[in-house]
Amino acid sequence: MLRFLILFSLLIHSCVAPPKTKAAAGTLPAKKWLTLSGKEPAVVARGGFSGLFPESSATANDLAISSSSPDLTMLCNLQLTKDGAGFCLSDIRLDNSTTISTFFPKGQKAYKVYGQNLKGWFALDYSADTIFSNVSLVQNIFSRPSIFDGQMAIAAVEDVLDTKPPKFWLSVQYDAFYMEHKLSPAEYIRSLRFNGINVISSPEIGFLKSIGKDARRAKTKLIFEFKDPEANEPTTNKKYSEILLNLAAIKVFATGIIVPKDYIWPIDSAKYLKPPTTVVTDAHKAGLEIYASGFVNDMLTSYNYSYDPSAEYLQFVDNGQFSVDGFISDFPPTASQAISCFAHQKRDTPKIGKTLVITHNGASGDYPGCTDLAYQKAVDDGADVIDCSVQMTKDGLAFCLDSADLIPTTTAATTLMTRATSVPEIQSKNGIFSFDLTWAEIQSLKPQIQSPFLAADGFPRNPKNKNAGKFMTLADFLKFSKAKAVTGNAAYLASKKGLGIVDAVKSALTSSKLDMKVLIQSDDSSVLDSFKAVPQYTRVLSIDKEIGDAPKPTIEEIKKHADAVNVLRSSLVTISQSFATGKTKVVEAMHKGNISVYVSVLRNEYLSITFDYFSDPTVELATFIAGNGVDGVVTEFPATATRYLRSPCSDLYRELPFAILPAKAGTLVSVASKEAQPPASAPNPPLDAKDVIDPPLPPVANLATNNASGGAPPASLRSGTIATTANLSLSLIAMLALGLLLSA
Repeated sequence: MLRFLILFSLLIHSCVAPPKTKAAAGTLPAKKWLTLSGKEPAVVARGGFSGLFPESSATANDLAISSSSPDLTMLCNLQLTKDGAGFCLSDIRLDNSTTISTFFPKGQKAYKVYGQNLKGWFALDYSADTIFSNVSLVQNIFSRPSIFDGQMAIAAVEDVLDTKPPKFWLSVQYDAFYMEHKLSPAEYIRSLRFNGINVISSPEIGFLKSIGKDARRAKTKLIFEFKDPEANEPTTNKKYSEILLNLAAIKVFATGIIVPKDYIWPIDSAKYLKPPTTVVTDAHKAGLEIYASGFVNDMLTSYNYSYDPSAEYLQFVDNGQFSVDGFISDFPPTASQAISCFAHQKRDTPKIGKTLVITHNGASGDYPGCTDLAYQKAVDDGADVIDCSVQMTKDGLAFCLDSADLIPTTTAATTLMTRATSVPEIQSKNGIFSFDLTWAEIQSLKPQIQSPFLAADGFPRNPKNKNAGKFMTLADFLKFSKAKAVTGNAAYLASKKGLGIVDAVKSALTSSKLDMKVLIQSDDSSVLDSFKAVPQYTRVLSIDKEIGDAPKPTIEEIKKHADAVNVLRSSLVTISQSFATGKTKVVEAMHKGNISVYVSVLRNEYLSITFDYFSDPTVELATFIAGNGVDGVVTEFPATATRYLRSPCSDLYRELPFAILPAKAGTLVSVASKEAQPPASAPNPPLDAKDVIDPPLPPVANLATNNASGGAPPASLRSGTIATTANLSLSLIAMLALGLLLSA
């Protein structure tokens, strides 16, 4: 075990810098906090980094300290063995978070705990030797990594104290239950002489009063914890909601309170925030600190946060009205960055570095993509580049929409299913295509927000604005871009429908008289060549398949057609079963050839983010920007990206007490035993020069001639085509994409 811990510590510190000294904090301007003390809120790690590793394991504690604020507080939930030894685990039952049921399959018992009949394997039925020698930890939340299960020992309270965390918090949840069975948490704490214990909390008034004199002598804070408002507090048998009405009475035996976060910012049945309660200001008026609990990165909370966990923390400390005095979190690095890096950030703060924030259909994580509202939100969020994927109508009007098939992005399926057709060159399934409808018909529809994790995982985006906004023509989009100073189907439309999309884009650009930088994106080199004569246009080659390198001949071929490339995330960092397993040479190779690299598509939902990034979109941004050196990120949530780039914590060369560090691929997965690690995936293939070259665009067809002859010329095989049946429809869509990106 010792060898394992040393190895883990070395691995963690290879990618996570040790906390800086407090003296370094002078490089940032002082922040004014609305906490009781006026100091910055505390970050309390519940069981260490329990969002990643089994709760209170040595590895969870080590990573929490290494990756969080210098003043981190380590929280241990106290449980007692049959012989009175203390260890750290939240649940009084051990079967959901340890391997105990494997060793003692007949050990299940039933106890009444605070009026509830509970069944399971209880700590008080086993000696310390039995638990520490035989039982190991498992992750008790199924959406979190399971590859560390059964490999980490249960932590005795003394073991955690011996590591000398910056601060230590002991939570006593079940005093009355243990006392009923002749075990005393208070006596156990006295046996430790309160040494190293900075805070003790409990939801039981009687327990806190019983240790009050000793705690005051030891200068240990006592915190009263509120549970469900309708639950009864064991000592007084009053509901917690009733106790909340008299906070002055709590001040007699405690210096602060813990409340579930919904006590402060309630959420309605539709998962939107309600107005805040007065509990924070009431607690401060009573002279009590107030800590908020229940913060995690991997759970749907309120749609107001746009799936961004940092936004939730900021709601509690940077709202202009009040600030909690601390967070209890399973993901302490995220709480740390919200406090140290993002709080009190002004919207006009300039971004650090030259990385571009490029939208994917505007702020399409918050509003239906390619609508006026999505573009306005992107501009408000500070995006550098807003994008228009150009589509064509039957009557030849160019407009912005993610795809020619209207079903995913509009309400066409509810009113126009009789217009569905099959176009195998674009996709394998039937669709309702823009080039079969007039602009008037399209305007009769409503836009529809795309939620990529709705069908399989039940994670919708902003339902309240599901159909908000208006479609924009390309001309209107260009006017909007100019006023704010801020993928379509080229080959198919040119050869089959008589719609010259390249000519439409050129005409719109000429008419708009833009005096700003313009980026033209396509995965078709012939499309890019069509814009070669205009030197102020930056041409971007979209590479929609996974690659691992770009040999010199490929680089030379790209440079004939493009100034930049847009690659998949998995072309820069390889992934296996939600773990980052390796870093490719793509950025290095492109930069050697003086080709800029953009990465896409970044999303906030934790389901799209590897465990190595802590289920946090900000850490993913840091990995691609600071770790890989990309020149731009293509995102559906530009607010998250611009907030990161505005923060001094994004500059790894500054001496700060906390920095947002990139993840190092392969480090996290290597902590697990070889048997538990996911199988190694084959390396991404290098991009071949022939995959860059496309035949010339066919001329715009004469529809009357084609209709008379009853046929159309066959489509040419282009560079996006992949020679597998499974990928054919996807490659054709990618092959024919023409996107327009405009610098804001």
